[in-house]
Amino acid sequence: MRNLKIVLLLLVAVGMLSCTEKKEEPVSKYPMFWTWLDYRPTMNFDSVCVVMKETGIEGVMLNAPTPDDYRKAIPIAHKHGLEVYAWLWTMNLEHDRERILKEHPEWFSVNRKGESLADTKAYVNYYKFMCPILPEVRQHIREKIKAYCEVEGLNGIAIDYHRFVDVILPTTLWPRYGIVQDREYPEWDYGYHPAMIEAFKAKHGYDPREQEDPSADDLWLQFRCDQITEVANEIAEVVHSYGKVMAASPFPTPKMSKRMVRQDWGKWNLDIVFPMVYHNFYTEDVSFISDCTIENVKDKNPNTTLYCGMMASNGPMMFDCMNEALNNGAEGIAIFTVGSLRSPEVRAQFKAYTDSVKAVRAEHKGNPVQARTTVNIDPFKNEGIMKLIQARMLKALSLENKAQPEKLDLGEYKVTDEYGTTVCYQVLDKASNVAFDVTFYFYGGIISGWDVKPENTSFEKYKL
Repeated sequence: MRNLKIVLLLLVAVGMLSCTEKKEEPVSKYPMFWTWLDYRPTMNFDSVCVVMKETGIEGVMLNAPTPDDYRKAIPIAHKHGLEVYAWLWTMNLEHDRERILKEHPEWFSVNRKGESLADTKAYVNYYKFMCPILPEVRQHIREKIKAYCEVEGLNGIAIDYHRFVDVILPTTLWPRYGIVQDREYPEWDYGYHPAMIEAFKAKHGYDPREQEDPSADDLWLQFRCDQITEVANEIAEVVHSYGKVMAASPFPTPKMSKRMVRQDWGKWNLDIVFPMVYHNFYTEDVSFISDCTIENVKDKNPNTTLYCGMMASNGPMMFDCMNEALNNGAEGIAIFTVGSLRSPEVRAQFKAYTDSVKAVRAEHKGNPVQARTTVNIDPFKNEGIMKLIQARMLKALSLENKAQPEKLDLGEYKVTDEYGTTVCYQVLDKASNVAFDVTFYFYGGIISGWDVKPENTSFEKYKL
């Protein structure tokens, strides 16, 4: 474990020192390492703050049930030198969900089939998104934000679920719900509240539902994104009027989130952004983190400080992920969540890592120049993703009556279909004579997911 720690620290230090020839950006005024955390009045928050401090985390996005809970938690966090942001859901209801459902069923988002979230379910029961164009909804959100901004000592507000329902889930979540979302389907496509339709018709002169394929209508897409942006910037006005920092936790990139959840966050008036670049939800390869970070450097609001949100884990992969983000333009890291750093060894590694990064950046007065500035959109040149695909192929060939082969003998990948952001290939493994259907998804113009399955006819022959 000690040797692993030393190697990881050398990698990040060498990576940063090799990129300091050009002019550096000024050191950020915000903490470099953060975590999201759920707070409950019964928890021993002081002991959690000790863990955060011992791991090098200096900022916490805290989700607590009431403003009074923050009033209890903030003095404890500040005692340990931690900044506290209120981590608040906006378009999707949280602690007041049942009351609003009962009192205002007309507030809720409607899908292309005409179904309202007031009385239907999208994926999970807690998905209760409101319609952003309704003045009453906007007022409700502003009043909520004000109540938290009035908490003395709160450093900022970090909004979450500020979007529509996922019209496209990350690819690795599809099996959980028994779905395939290779294109936009009506039951997941939200934003069709009557008030939204009427406002769009007044502006553009037609009903988007009358289009042969509403998902291909860029005006309709942008209109819905703009409603979310307007509410985000109304929140920012409130937050800034209290002298606090405005932050958000959106989907991985502005281009991806625009297509997947109607969230054009590069236009939001944010001080800080913590995009949730959870590579294990998408391609499962760390290149997803570097590609998203490169895109975010270009597409974020120029006045916004860029971080990278990622899943914490109890192993070395987490450090590879942080390297990819920090060496490609991120100012810092937010992990979900500090509670996942279970072993003392990993906590010690994390602290050594944060100390090393802070020291290098302090010495060179800012961030290193980006390791690269363009994304790799050719999956066949992405060694990490292709290794994962071939491992899946080998696993598929492993049956009760057949041992897993040691290697594949793949022919040429041939395109079989292409539509929207989806490209389908087929490739023959000459060793087993099994063909594989391989699909890549390019939401936001980057490799954002993939799938591989044996072709039925050839696979049935192989199993005999």
